[in-house]
Formats: sequence, structure tokens, C-alpha cells
Amino acid sequence: MGEGAGAGERERERLYGCVEAGGTKMVLGIASGAGAVLDSLTIPTTLPDETIGAAVAWLDRAARPYGALSAIGIASFGPAGIDRGGADWGRITATPKPGWRDCDMAGPFARALNLPIGFDTDVNAAALAEHRWGAAQGERVAAYVTLGTGIGGGVVIDGRPLHGRTHPEMGHVRVRRDPADGDFGGICPFHGDCLEGLASGPAILARWGVSLSDLPADHPGPAIIAGYVAQLCIALEAMMAPGRIVIGGGVAKTPGLLARIRAAAEGLAGGYFPGFDGARIVAPGLGERSGLLGALVLAEGVVGMR
Repeated sequence: MGEGAGAGERERERLYGCVEAGGTKMVLGIASGAGAVLDSLTIPTTLPDETIGAAVAWLDRAARPYGALSAIGIASFGPAGIDRGGADWGRITATPKPGWRDCDMAGPFARALNLPIGFDTDVNAAALAEHRWGAAQGERVAAYVTLGTGIGGGVVIDGRPLHGRTHPEMGHVRVRRDPADGDFGGICPFHGDCLEGLASGPAILARWGVSLSDLPADHPGPAIIAGYVAQLCIALEAMMAPGRIVIGGGVAKTPGLLARIRAAAEGLAGGYFPGFDGARIVAPGLGERSGLLGALVLAEGVVGMR
């Protein structure tokens, strides 16, 4: 990862500003092309002007001891405009987060710092980082899924993030309801009981009053949530046959949840998919740094652009 690189080596490497823009917090970093994070800061995601202004100011100030930045990478919560030729490129679009709908995320960084901007979703960026440095190294196809305040997923194919008309929205797939969970309507303002509406952190809190990790040991909640996430994993296997499905986010840290997801996915697979077993479903190799290092990969990809 280059964390121990000496000063002379770092001087020969490009420097990048990195922004992992989440719905509850932003993680900012100054990083080198070797994957070394030289400085970082976490700030709360409040209102756009306040949050983006603080992020721009910190990047400008924090980079000075290391040298000039070559580009900025922004790995953002969504939905987001990722088509560089589109009118909504660099913007948060139809988010339910108050104050952030149609927010220009990339523009303030470009104008204030006069640097090229790499922009994609936080999950696409995390997938890129895990493919380059983490748990999905060497895989032709890999997926990253985050279970947290929202649920989202990104896919990397031959080292490039999957883009269609827009980015994948895995959190909004429909899942088969668990019979023990029939009374909960779901919290998604668009779809009610889609995967995000049933299995995100806020959905768990709305349904049971506490986080998944705080439920009693004999509570059915972890098995219910694992079953929903396993359905997404099997859908990914059926459509893309990824070599790794990396599952991150705060909810995924619940003790024993990953093992439950693996077991549930194997049961749903029914022995049909060649080479598939639960071992292909893994925790992030980069821990909590997947998103920030994904922003670094995005920044590297736009050096020399304007």
C-alpha cells in the first residue's frame, strides 16, 4: 500500500485530494499515487454549503506541506450524475436527504481548487479500491455492497466501474419478504419495502428500536437481515458471476452477520452456480478506507483533464 514510503519516494509521486462523501459524514484525505494516505479528517455531513465549504478549505490547507495536488477524487453518496457529458454530472440528484437534492457536489471543488475532478458513487469507488488493493484483487468481476444508512452497490469489470444510463442502484431491488417480517412496511420513500427499505440501518432501528448488534442473542432480526442481503448476493451471482462480493458498511459490522449471509446465500444457491460458495462473500480488505482510497483511484483517472 505504500504507507511506509520514504520522503524521497513520496516527492516523486503525484498527490491527490480525496473525498468520501457519505450521508452522515465526509472523510477527507491527502494521498499519494502509491495508495498512502498522508493526512485525513472526518467531518459531519450537514448542509451542502457548510459541508462542502469546509471540505474545500481543508483540502487546500492540508495539501500545502506535501506539495501541489494533481486532481481531486469524489466518491459520493447518491443518486448521483456520473455521466461526464450529462447536464447533471457531479451532482447529487434525487436523494431523500434534506437539503441535498440536486446539489452540485463537484463544481465547488473544481472552481475553488482549479483541479480536474473524478466523480462517481461511493460504492463504485469502493469497488475500485477493493479491486486494486483489497479483497477483490485479481478478480475480473467484483462487487462491493454497503449496508449502512442506505444500501448501495457497485461493480468493477476488468478494472472499470459498471455504468449504464446511470449507476447501479442495488439497494432498491425487491426481495422476497421473510414470513417473520410481514408486519413491517419498509421505510424507503420511493419503494417502501425494497432492500434498503427493509435492511438499512434506519430500517432496522424503525422496526426494532435498536441497532442490529444491540438485539438480544435470540432475536430473529440478524437472520432476517442476512436473508435479505443473501438474496442480493445470489442475484449478483446469477447476473454477473463475480469472483468476490465485498460487503461493508456499519450494519455489516454486526457480529456474526457475514457468516449468516454466507450461509443463507449458499442455501439460496441450491448448488446451481458452478464455483459459488459463501467464501466468495467477504469483508472489505481495506476496512473503513475502501471509500477514501476509491476516491484516490477516481482522482488518478482524471489527471490532465479539465
